[in-house]
Amino acid sequence: MNRPLIRRPLGALSLLLSAALLAACGSLSPSSSTGPTASAPMPPTLGASAPAKPVATGSVAVKVLAINDFHGNLMPPSGGIKLPDPQDPSKLVTVAAGGAERMATLVARIKAKNPNHVFVAAGDLVGASPLLSALFHDEPTIESLGMMGLDLASVGNHEFDQGVAELLRKQRGGCHPTDGCKGPTEFKGAKYQYLAASTLDKQTGQSILPAYAIKRFDGVAVGFIGLTLKGTPELVSPRAIAGVRFEDEAETVNRLVPELERQGVHAVVVLIHEGGLPTGGMNECPGISGPIVDIVKKLDKRVGLIVSGHTHRAYNCRIDDRLVTSGDKYGTLVTEIDLNLDRASGRLIEARADNVVVRPELDKDPRQTLLINSYQRVAQPLIDRPVGFLSKAVSKEGEDKNAGGGSTVGQLVADSMLAVMRTPENGGAQVAFTNIGGVRTGIIHRDDDHVTFGDLFAALPFSNALVVVEMSGAQLHQLLEQQWQAGDSKFLPLQVSKGLSYRWDKRRPVGSRLVPGSLMLDGKPVSPTQTLRVAINDFLQVGGDGFTVFTQARFVQTGPLAVDALEDYFKSHGQTRVAPTALDRAIRVDDAKDD
Repeated sequence: MNRPLIRRPLGALSLLLSAALLAACGSLSPSSSTGPTASAPMPPTLGASAPAKPVATGSVAVKVLAINDFHGNLMPPSGGIKLPDPQDPSKLVTVAAGGAERMATLVARIKAKNPNHVFVAAGDLVGASPLLSALFHDEPTIESLGMMGLDLASVGNHEFDQGVAELLRKQRGGCHPTDGCKGPTEFKGAKYQYLAASTLDKQTGQSILPAYAIKRFDGVAVGFIGLTLKGTPELVSPRAIAGVRFEDEAETVNRLVPELERQGVHAVVVLIHEGGLPTGGMNECPGISGPIVDIVKKLDKRVGLIVSGHTHRAYNCRIDDRLVTSGDKYGTLVTEIDLNLDRASGRLIEARADNVVVRPELDKDPRQTLLINSYQRVAQPLIDRPVGFLSKAVSKEGEDKNAGGGSTVGQLVADSMLAVMRTPENGGAQVAFTNIGGVRTGIIHRDDDHVTFGDLFAALPFSNALVVVEMSGAQLHQLLEQQWQAGDSKFLPLQVSKGLSYRWDKRRPVGSRLVPGSLMLDGKPVSPTQTLRVAINDFLQVGGDGFTVFTQARFVQTGPLAVDALEDYFKSHGQTRVAPTALDRAIRVDDAKDD
């Protein structure tokens, strides 16, 4: 096979595809073009003596394998996946699905069905990862997915958690600039290609990574456009994405489709880190809502398949007569997609999909086992380090959350922040808040009640430092009103520490949801002129999750990482079991059923 031409517009970052992307069945050519100003390759000159090509007939079958939101889950996630009980479909059972060892086996089996295959992903492969991956800046995950033969991946918001430069290092390879090389072998970067069509350098106007790639199957070209959600700046620290901007999803895709057409590409697949909220099972779609619906309806009709993610849901939908898929989260599913392409026109004739469970009965891939074991030897002592005891699991699901927005795990984290930062030498905090997205998952309960550092890190994987800021009672009231965002379409409940309480009513207008006089601290009303010291994480300090009031607060002092504060909190209890607290801090007074 001849090496395909890799085109770069002037001034774009130079990122070469690895040889793995050029192997197997078809050639792959990425582009970092971002719009009409980027030059497209000229078509071949047609001479009079050029021999006539035979008319292509028939169709070409292509197998697309897709994942999304893997989040560094090299081992099977603790929650598995919930599926209908075969004995009673009205009930759900938990299946211990996932894990890179078994996913690799499933991927290989699906690939074997058709030599015309491509393995793609819709973002958030790394970031918010368990300690086994996060301790090494997610290098183990990138190596694992490369070993599976992943070809292409759109960036997701979590790919930007540690900044643009770190994302580029993950693509290119090399040691971490601060921590150096911690892994058992040299980190050579991703064998797959990240795509970032809508993430543009503010100075050059070019995408920081290729916007699309072209894969050819038996001579028929398919274009893959990859991008993250426009709302990424609301989910990532402003420091991490300084110097880049995120453009509209549909406008970006529609700008690139004609460019692909000029290169002879008439079938287009979009890999997008944005999703929806479906009804029905993992291979059903009686209904779906959320941002992906409007995005798909705006897309150029030449886009026939959309592989989506971000919402951590599984669905197999038809939106605007296009196939739209998503494969749950944490590697519990692989989406198996079959495309039928017209050989003569190059256009998509048919697309169908099936979400396949990465079941625990699958054999473990031995190469994945060797890779994981090599990192576990370094990480396991830290993962297994005992920190304390827990009487009952805490989470942000089911009975562990209330209509007011509180959760048992969120309140536990907020209480640990307050406990560490309330001392005079640490800033004298009187109350603590954490964002619900910053608490990634719950903390599991074991039969012997013991808790490990790995358990805590699973809940707080973002390496956020704590800070104390000073604000007025009026600003505190304004802050709590900012929990309702985007024209009331989004509710981001802050998790609050003990001592603070308030009531809210959704029947009241946005900006005035708090019931007057209900905001209390340690049993006393909070007055507008009162000065308060508040412990938060550094993501919130810079206005993360849209809580801009924090940017107006006066900085007092910095503190430890949130996960270290949580560890100190458990250790301070000694042999006493930490217990979930009552969900009585944020109370909703109207009926949530009216929503």
